[in-house]
Amino acid sequence: MKVAVVGAGIGGLATALRLRHLGYQVDVFESSDSFGGKIKELRRDGFRFDMGPSLFTLPQLVKEIFDSYHVDFDKAFPYYALDVVCKYFYEDGLQLSVSSNSSKFAEDAEKLTFESRQRILKFLRKSEYLYNLTSTPFIFNKLFSFSNIFSWPFLKALLNAYRLNSFNSMHEYNKGYFQDKHLVQLFDRYATYNGSNPYQAPATLNVIAHLENNIGAYFPSNGMFQIPVSLYKLACENGINFYFNTKVDAINIKKKKVKSIVVKGEELNYDVVVSDVDIKTLYKKIIRGATLPKRIEKHELSTSALIFYWGISTVFPVLDVHNILFSQGYKEEFENLFQLKNIYHDPTVYIFISSKIVKTDAPEGCENWYVMINAPENIGQNWDQIIQTARKNITEKINRVLKTDIENYILFEERLDPLQIEERTSSWHGSLYGMSSNSVGSAFMRHPNYFSKIKNLCFTGGSVHPGGGIPLCLSSAKIIANHLSKTIIR
Repeated sequence: MKVAVVGAGIGGLATALRLRHLGYQVDVFESSDSFGGKIKELRRDGFRFDMGPSLFTLPQLVKEIFDSYHVDFDKAFPYYALDVVCKYFYEDGLQLSVSSNSSKFAEDAEKLTFESRQRILKFLRKSEYLYNLTSTPFIFNKLFSFSNIFSWPFLKALLNAYRLNSFNSMHEYNKGYFQDKHLVQLFDRYATYNGSNPYQAPATLNVIAHLENNIGAYFPSNGMFQIPVSLYKLACENGINFYFNTKVDAINIKKKKVKSIVVKGEELNYDVVVSDVDIKTLYKKIIRGATLPKRIEKHELSTSALIFYWGISTVFPVLDVHNILFSQGYKEEFENLFQLKNIYHDPTVYIFISSKIVKTDAPEGCENWYVMINAPENIGQNWDQIIQTARKNITEKINRVLKTDIENYILFEERLDPLQIEERTSSWHGSLYGMSSNSVGSAFMRHPNYFSKIKNLCFTGGSVHPGGGIPLCLSSAKIIANHLSKTIIR
């Protein structure tokens, strides 16, 4: 059977490999000149930057793919476990390094905040419980398949639904649990991992804390771009065909079944088509013969991002690989992002410095700074003015918190903004994660990975179930493979 994968992002690469392992003939069509989707790299003047996702969790989802091809994962894909998950800076002077060892994190936080070690560990145990309860039925399986609904993990989650805290927002729950405002803000931040608002997103999303604080955060030895590079290399070695600079102009649907794809005016027949394209872009610009479900059309989109890539001419020992400089007006920041579609004057600033661990990512005595703030979706704002003002506010915040004058050390600057994200990755309005999770039923409203309305068409990537981010994109590929493994013709 022949499969066409539309898009060579992380979801597309993983799906292609899983289906090739099942015996499918796989062709991957990518409109840009390379693979990786949002996971790209930038090289300039001896510096290397990861341009997109910067955090690596659940590495076993990558390992599963290599293991299926009997490849030694540790040799093919070396990576580090980070000792410090993230370092947090607050305007009142508090600096809190979050250790990958949850006990050490709790001990350190107890010394610097009003919270006890026991209470912090209890919160993390609750996060672990939520993950164990929800991951199998809601992350690693199609939600509304017959086999999933009548499985014990699904029924167990249903019976314990009152423990999921779905009807409290993250902030409401965290503020009621922690006395210390610093930890409330720290754990509220996890809503941004899928572009959501902690003041609206359900407290069930506290499950995300388990991935970092209990399981751990990791980093590939050659940077985040190593993830798609390794998958692409494995795909080429196993007979998967790639066609770059090759846009799929249409997916033809006839009688609720995929008929063909159209490439450069030529109609090509495939038994199965897998889309790794943003779901809104797919329905509005590529699919012929089907319309976007209304619930997705109306649903609020996630945030986008504004990122500056700076070559820095010195080293900042106070910073770690991942750093957060928190806003003093966190609620106002999210009101600006989602209601006003603007960037708050005191944004939370994320600084990612891969050269802290991969020394070759910057010349000696220098650092590669990836400086990101959350940005609203693109609805036609005056981005030139917004970006100019935001950059000024970012540098002032860095100077204030780190007691420096950062402009003196910036050797060069590159930028990625919502307009560029929309143009380069076909993400609708530049939204990084498709739908936000700003409502109780958000997890149940994402587009499924396959459904009966269009046979032989599957959907992978961050804009569909189970959501955005590298682990969830890899999970979507696994769900598709599990589905098609039952229908393959050998």
